Amino acid sequence: MESLNVHRSIVINGDLKFTNVSRVLQSKTFGKMITTFVNELEIRHSRKLKAVIPFRDENKSFDLEKFRDFVTLLNMKPLKEVMRSGYFDIQYGVDEYTAIMLDFLEGFYNYWRNIQRFMVKNETYNPDDGAKRSKAHSLASNNDSLKKLVLDLYRNILYNVTGKSLSIYRQLPSGAQVSFLVDHFDFPNDVKSKNDSLYRVPYVWEAIFEPPVIFYTQSSKRNGVFPIKKDKKILERFYMDAESWYAIPVKAGRLLIIVYCHKDFLELGAGLFNLFELATPEEFLHKKPDGVVFFGLDKSLFDEDEMLGFVVKEDGVYYGMLPNDATIDYFGYMKKMILTLHNIIQIKNFWLPIHGAFAKIRLAAEKPVNIMLVGDSGAGKSETLEAIHKLPKELGCDVDILIDDMGSLHFNKEDELMAVGTEIGAFVRLDDLQPGYAYSTMDRSIFMNPNIVNARVIVPQMTYEEISASTPVDYIFYINNYEKIDEEHQPIEMFEDLDTALAVFSEGKRMAKGTTGEVGITTTYFANPFGAVQLKKEHEKIAENYFKRMKEKGVKIGVIRTQLGIPGFEQDGPFVAAESLVEFIKNIK
Repeated sequence: MESLNVHRSIVINGDLKFTNVSRVLQSKTFGKMITTFVNELEIRHSRKLKAVIPFRDENKSFDLEKFRDFVTLLNMKPLKEVMRSGYFDIQYGVDEYTAIMLDFLEGFYNYWRNIQRFMVKNETYNPDDGAKRSKAHSLASNNDSLKKLVLDLYRNILYNVTGKSLSIYRQLPSGAQVSFLVDHFDFPNDVKSKNDSLYRVPYVWEAIFEPPVIFYTQSSKRNGVFPIKKDKKILERFYMDAESWYAIPVKAGRLLIIVYCHKDFLELGAGLFNLFELATPEEFLHKKPDGVVFFGLDKSLFDEDEMLGFVVKEDGVYYGMLPNDATIDYFGYMKKMILTLHNIIQIKNFWLPIHGAFAKIRLAAEKPVNIMLVGDSGAGKSETLEAIHKLPKELGCDVDILIDDMGSLHFNKEDELMAVGTEIGAFVRLDDLQPGYAYSTMDRSIFMNPNIVNARVIVPQMTYEEISASTPVDYIFYINNYEKIDEEHQPIEMFEDLDTALAVFSEGKRMAKGTTGEVGITTTYFANPFGAVQLKKEHEKIAENYFKRMKEKGVKIGVIRTQLGIPGFEQDGPFVAAESLVEFIKNIK
């Protein structure tokens, strides 16, 4: 075991076979963990410190090696025998020290379980499906062994401290929450950048999750937009230590994005597997990536206005740069940077990036209607579509979500408006989902900060084949979450005037929902802080052209009021919007 970020996460060496406790107890990781645990107890002046008084040296410092020997013996013998052996200067009575050690043991065991735990195994990539399955099963089995080992160690020591066997055994998650298979690849020179250290970093080619997966990050909101720094050269200003970084190749829609994630933020990297399709070595080895993200670079590389991240372009590739800072330790920054790169590239390709959801909705045996919902974070896009599932079954509603949060529009050769998605999953607020939904998918979900405001869950929903295909668009609605429904403001209204429609979409008004640092009524150009704001002039030209062609081709444009930003309507608002949308579809001639 190795590589511990003692305050937040641990990276376990999956190359080791976990067959006995000695490797754990004698490892550097165990030493760092127990030392840090004791240090934190000292900061809090905790009563648990009584347990380590016998393990202080002449300078009153914690004697790790003596404590290591004590735990090794305690795993094999009852506490009273260890105390009577005379090996340790324990000045407490057996009963008193039993209570003290029990308190310490439970605290340290919970400390281990609350740390974010990852296992990484170096394994040569083999394209053969049978070989890949075998290697994945081997890694999963090794993690199962670690889990059993930790549980057995805890139970042995618990029994030897108390002298009592358990009447209830709980098979608590005690191994790695996520395991990775990684390999080092030889890249041809024509796809390499100027920074050769990037190609010494291990690439993740498979991941295994042990649900329920719950992560706690140091931040829970995102702020600002990523500025594009023209003419800035940065690639040759840093070196990537292969022991501290992991490369995660993903596909944002049809674009290849390589994410280099520092081990301090590995929980954010793990979240990518539920949100984006993992690219294979066959897909990333022989072509330059469309974009690259670095998450966790040294802060000395960043100017004052870049501390939340920035974008540069070198050698024809867009790079998203994010510092190693607690302020941006939030999955929203990871997702936002990937989507910003995606949208910048799509604007340069004369496509129209859309911050919105897209679904194919079918009533009974009727022809499906393809509907795009456009709006910024917290507007109620995903919530409205999810609410359709809660409508009476006799309505016969069938919803296929093809885009959850971000996509692109383009016109095909037949001049039809088509949509392409980016993500295979959804990153949504727990508070805004229908009660119980997230927990019904707990076996597949990744929970982020479920104990605080803006708690989030990452849920896989679609296949890559679905989101990457071009799908015709029938209707586009702007999502209004700030106006209450009344006689003058109906749940759904259609725009008759093209200029009015374009003005509403361009203004991007919404009531902030605590998903960002914004409060109250806010405006964001085209409800899209992911590239559209940075390239506003280019985006405006594309948007004007697209809206004009939409009208010519009969694509209807309107607004849906979700009331999600109005207190008291967090659940009922999207439900009413969903009912109205279904009724609207029923009445389509």
